[in-house]
This record gives sequence, C-alpha cells and structure tokens, in this order.
Amino acid sequence: MIKVGWLVDGLVIFTFISTWWVLLRDGRPDLAPLRLKYLGFNVFGVIAYFIVDKCIPIFMKFNEKAGLSGKDLNKKGTPQGDVPVPESLGLVPATVFVLVSILGFILISDEGFKYQARDTAALLSICLIILLGFVDDVIDLPWRYKLIIPPIASIPLLVTYSGSTIILLPKLVRPFLGKTLDLGFLYYIYMGMLSVFCSNSINIYAGINGLEVGQSIIIGLSVIVHNIIELWIGADEITVTLHFFSLTIITIYLAVILCLFKYNKYPSKVFVGDTFCYFSGMVLAVVGILGHFSKTLLLFFIPQVLNFLISVPQLFKFIPCPRHRLPKYNQETKQLECVKNHLTLINAFLFVKGPTSEENTCTYLLLFQVACCGFGFFVRYGLGSYFF
Repeated sequence: MIKVGWLVDGLVIFTFISTWWVLLRDGRPDLAPLRLKYLGFNVFGVIAYFIVDKCIPIFMKFNEKAGLSGKDLNKKGTPQGDVPVPESLGLVPATVFVLVSILGFILISDEGFKYQARDTAALLSICLIILLGFVDDVIDLPWRYKLIIPPIASIPLLVTYSGSTIILLPKLVRPFLGKTLDLGFLYYIYMGMLSVFCSNSINIYAGINGLEVGQSIIIGLSVIVHNIIELWIGADEITVTLHFFSLTIITIYLAVILCLFKYNKYPSKVFVGDTFCYFSGMVLAVVGILGHFSKTLLLFFIPQVLNFLISVPQLFKFIPCPRHRLPKYNQETKQLECVKNHLTLINAFLFVKGPTSEENTCTYLLLFQVACCGFGFFVRYGLGSYFF
C-alpha cells in the first residue's frame, strides 16, 4: 500500500514542476513579468516552511504546559493511546502564513490601491477566523456558535468583493429565464455561506491522523492547477490578475500546511485543532471568492459535500449526535471498524471496505479526494460546455 506521505509529496512535486513549466513557456509572453514575482513567493513559502518546522516543537511544549493536549482515541488501549498529544498546533502554521503573506505583499507585490485593499481584506478575514478558531479550541464552543464564526470573519472579504453578482444559467433553463441572472445581494449571502461550508466541512471530515491536513493539501494543489490552466488560457488582464493572486496565497498556504502534515500524519505527534480547520477553510474560501471561481472550488469539495450529506441527520439533531463520531479501534486486529450510528464518510468507507488500519484508511480517503478533484476538473473543462 502506498504511504500517505509519499502520495502527498509526489502530488506537490508534480504540481509545482507543472506550474513552473507553464510560467516559463514562450507561448504567453505576457506572463513573463509574473515569473520573478512567483519565484519570490516560492522563496517566501520555503522560508515559511522552515519557520513552522522550528516553531512546532517549541509550541508543542507550550501547549502541553497550558493543558492543550489530548489522547488519540483511535489508539485507545495501546501505549501510543496513553501518551498526551499536544493540541491546537494549527495555530503555528496559520500565524506564520499571515506574517509571511504580509511580507510577501509588501516586498513583492506592486499593484495599486484597489488590489492592496483586496489583499488586506483577505488577510483580515483569515486573521479573524484564526482568532475565533483558537477561542473555540480553548473553550470548546457549541455547534450553534461554530456556524456563526465564519460569516463574521468573512465580512471584510464580502465588503471588498468587486466582482459580478451575475451567474450564467444552464442551457436547459435559458428559454424561460434567459442566459444570465443577477442575484444581487443573494450572491453575497451565497459567498458568506461558502465560507461557512468550507470551514466547517473540513472540521467535520476529520478524526484520523493526517486527514484534515491531507485533504487541505490536495484541494490546495487542485486550486493551483486550476489557476495555472486559467493563467494559460486567460484572454484578459483581469483573469490573469485574479488567478495570480490566488496562486500566491495558495503557495504560502501549501508551504506551511505541508510542514504541519509532517507532524500530523500517522502516527500523529500533534493534533491540529479547530484553529487549523477554520484557517484552512477560510483560505480556500478567500481564493475562491476573490479569484472569482467559487463554483469551481466546490467541485474540489465533493468528498466534503458527501460527508456533510451523510452527517445531516446527526448535525441537525434528527437522531442523537455523539461528541466524537469516530470509528472503533479494535485492539486485537489493530484496525479501525465501522460504527454504524456514527454517520460520517469515514465510517461509510469502513462499512464498504471492512476493517482497515488507520494509516491505510487515511491513504484511501486521500486517494478518493484526488479522484474527486480529477472529476471536478473533468466537469469544469469537459462537461461544462455542454451545460453552460
């Protein structure tokens, strides 16, 4: 079975080689000015990686001392299950991301005030979600409050949104409603709900070592591939500007969470906490909204959508919802087993596949994430022309 670390490392190397291949080709001379800028953000990404790598061991001790630690429930009854694991370490890469991104925009970006306002709003929304996520980690907010956090944090994002609120309608309904429809204020509500979904969907699709960070890396890589495609085929300056902005944000984001993955993959040395889930979801929502590809972004969230749909009866209290909806760890076989009344995609996978080790479960689920993102590209660039 392929190791989860090899899978993620291979995808990252392939994506970044592809990115530079596109930027260095001669077919788009208008992309030439972006090469040096992107190289600068790559350098900042490498610096961010090593800062996170140095800081995580330090904050592991701080968090344990502060009582921010817990035991791995999927290793209950084993020596590893008795060792306290530091929690809320998602705060480290999130903080480093914000600081390094600020430096990157100051030292590398030379855009006008309009785009500086956009960059400031994006980082402000991310800062707010990090703060509120850490508060959640410390005092353990009830779910009804968790739903309020992302809309509050997304307010700066929505205020500075300068894109269109007009959507292209499917061909089937155009005889009745026309080719386009202006949603107006409803589109802002949709974007606010997108930030809620992105943040909480990662938060509830979790519970095994490496899954939260692994899925975020794969979605981030998919966003990079989409940005590169759009940069290559983009016919106007606005498209190039929007997708290059997304590319710079995601580059530093991937650098810091790749380092976190080194500590969070099986067997986890740290738990990422709600701070990371909120941070990761908000970064992806930011690039989707300000990059004007929010509908394409949702195609990369297919497993998260499936997990949400499976979880609906428990999330909305139609049936009892336990505090932790984890699979069962069998101490004899050392494998995870499905718990049928824990309605999650993880348990659905174990129901179909049967008992599986925690590491292999994570690997299979991340491979499913890769397949779903590939399907999303097929829908966006293959089937899209047939329906729109």
